[in-house]
Amino acid sequence: MRTYDEIFAIAVERKGSVAAVEAQLPQVKSADEITAIGDDRILAGMTRAIFQAGFSWKVIDAKWPGFEEAFEGFVPVRWKFMSDDDLDDLLKDKRIVRNGPKIMTVRDNAILLCDLEDEYGSAAKCIADWPMEDFVGLLEMLKKRGSRLGGNTGPYFLRFLGKDGWVLGRDGVAALIREGVVDKEPTGKGALRAVQEAFNEWAADSGRSFAQISRTLAMSIDT
Repeated sequence: MRTYDEIFAIAVERKGSVAAVEAQLPQVKSADEITAIGDDRILAGMTRAIFQAGFSWKVIDAKWPGFEEAFEGFVPVRWKFMSDDDLDDLLKDKRIVRNGPKIMTVRDNAILLCDLEDEYGSAAKCIADWPMEDFVGLLEMLKKRGSRLGGNTGPYFLRFLGKDGWVLGRDGVAALIREGVVDKEPTGKGALRAVQEAFNEWAADSGRSFAQISRTLAMSIDT
């Protein structure tokens, strides 16, 4: 496994300059900034990531003001009690994408957020304080306790929120395979733990965020 600096150098060679690489590295929010986010915005972020999965992001972006109106600002305590009448109305609402299973995730994830509020004070605090050396544990919690937050949906949601972490697209996975971290797309617990250990090492050596390491890995692959 190469050091982060060696991988960064490969990315620079691919992109043409240090400035070109640095310009594409994402920024993350501090724990205090994330803690200040309302749980309604967290439910909105989860829902947006879920509806974007497997669908045109441009369509969801264009419809998003309608989503905000239809879901009345995504207040978790409102939607944890989604009724059959609510669901019927939403399935007829042309302001949103009328996908029943995805609409139901709003209820299920609202329940999760209310539970996290009871356990941690707020869902935002839970996410903000989750230790990066166990980022894989945060992803597992979202997958197990939430609805449709597995795969890359959870990581994308966290990235939109500003939480540090990795997003492993095709190029990121290819880089991990090249570095000998995994031998295929990491989906099992063992493979994800190997990814966690690699990111922990790269972060300790470089001082870079997981998000920046993730993006550097992707940029080090020819596409």
